[in-house]
Amino acid sequence: MNSILNKKNILITGGSGSIGQALAKKALTDGANLIKIFSNDENSLYETEQEFGKNDKFEYIIGDIRDDNKVKSIIKNIDIVFHAAALKHVDRCEFHPFEAFQTNIVGTNNVIQAAIHEGVKKLIYISTDKAVNPIGVMGASKLLGEKLISAEAFYNSTDTIFASTRFGNVL
Repeated sequence: MNSILNKKNILITGGSGSIGQALAKKALTDGANLIKIFSNDENSLYETEQEFGKNDKFEYIIGDIRDDNKVKSIIKNIDIVFHAAALKHVDRCEFHPFEAFQTNIVGTNNVIQAAIHEGVKKLIYISTDKAVNPIGVMGASKLLGEKLISAEAFYNSTDTIFASTRFGNVL
């Protein structure tokens, strides 16, 4: 297998969401050793576990990217992080901008700092098409998350590769 995921330990923040689940399926298909699914949504995490069934390659972890100690504890021995955890509903972010800030910016920084500390090989940030010329809190907070990733890619002297990708609306 030539996949970058083959024989790697993978962490997917927001792993119980639609993008996180798709990434988990791809990691499983591509021969990942371990796939950690991290989410603060207990019910979605349970449903994700039911979907994948009993499989020793999966570890399901409840927690929040806002909790830097939790992020540090789960990122140990991880090769690749897919950071998909975020507040993504435009209307919720507009009505609760500080929550969007805490999750989409502070939480992203927690993931970045833990990845650097643990020597993660790659951190891929999942952004949104709404980060292009943002007019609302959600798009602006995701754009700032991208900027955090870009700054680390440019200024950080570690071997960790930092990258961002933008997804449009996903069913």
